[in-house]
Amino acid sequence: MLAGTGMPPRAGYSLPREFYTDAAIFEQDMERMLLKHWFCAGHVSSLPKAGDYFLAELGAESVIVCRAADGQLHALLNVCRHRGSRVCVARAGTAQGGGFTCPYHAWSYGLDGRLRAAREMPASFRHEDAGLKRLALRVLEGLIFISFAASPPALDDAARALANAAGTHGWANATVAHQARFGIGANWKLALENYMECYHCQPAHPEFARRHANARPWAQAADLERSAHERSRALGIGIHSVDHYALESLPGQESVSVLRSALLPGHLTGSADGQQVAPLMGAFPQHDGNSTYFDIGPISDFLAYADHGLIYRFIPRSVDRTELEVIWLVDAAAEAGRDYDLERLSWLWQLTSMEDKQIIERNQEGVNSRYYEPGQYSLQEDYASRFVAWYLAELGVTSPAQRTGAAAAR
Repeated sequence: MLAGTGMPPRAGYSLPREFYTDAAIFEQDMERMLLKHWFCAGHVSSLPKAGDYFLAELGAESVIVCRAADGQLHALLNVCRHRGSRVCVARAGTAQGGGFTCPYHAWSYGLDGRLRAAREMPASFRHEDAGLKRLALRVLEGLIFISFAASPPALDDAARALANAAGTHGWANATVAHQARFGIGANWKLALENYMECYHCQPAHPEFARRHANARPWAQAADLERSAHERSRALGIGIHSVDHYALESLPGQESVSVLRSALLPGHLTGSADGQQVAPLMGAFPQHDGNSTYFDIGPISDFLAYADHGLIYRFIPRSVDRTELEVIWLVDAAAEAGRDYDLERLSWLWQLTSMEDKQIIERNQEGVNSRYYEPGQYSLQEDYASRFVAWYLAELGVTSPAQRTGAAAAR
């Protein structure tokens, strides 16, 4: 049993109160799960030239993601090797002089993390041993993934899934059109569970529900889904659904999920009027009536329409504080004001993210009650239920056999 827990988790139910409220469990989430998996830090278009950088954060950790003079990307721990000061403070920018200088004692580092200068150090000091620590980094379909782990999960299955999903949507040739951050006063698992089910979409997201078939129970949406998928196949858009949450056949691989879902009639994309908001992307000759959802690892989620895409970066900060960063992507050749209007492009997910912030915070307030008891997941919350089972198995709270049995029972 994890430190700080009382009631054991029950298959098919939300987690006991302590998993959402106990600071000790949050620290175990960080150590035993979040720091061992991959997370999306952003898109390569944010680093067009040498010296460009941005910060990616997770809990109390901060990473400098930068482009070196040779064009290579690096993920450097934002902790000076002298006495631990933050080296970079600005959230994004361009490094001056081809490197980073710590503002505390002026130790200087190259864009690849190597120490360039350290004043007044003794003769025993070894420059080559005092560079910024590097983290694992991979770029897949324009998406930058980072892991703190010395030996992170393999990304072979993730690479295939992203080539299928993000690749078909042309994300390797996309650019960032807009970014927004939403502070959520809630545990990161409540934020993730909310994203992974649409049981709440009709009561909580009326605008989303008017546009997306997955806001409806499967029995009501099945014909719409089948028709939209047939239109997609007729256009040669072959995106295949996969789901590696709660499966045991992929040891050592990062978790992967891809889901295709229909838009409702009269809607080509996620916009106020249902009409196209930006140039078509990737392999899409025209709108196919679908949206594509895909998740890689525990805290990185994505949504693609035929004309634009979204990156959702969930950033756990503390036991009851999470940030959600939403990044809008469009085709790299698209120009704001000419090919798309930023307000039209961002309208739906600005609105939906604010609604999510409110409902997740209310969820946390209720879970904080000493009278809260875990509730059973509905049929429309199967994905959230399997995510929770996967999370528990990652922490060693349930065995793979128990997890598989619980999923089969549902």
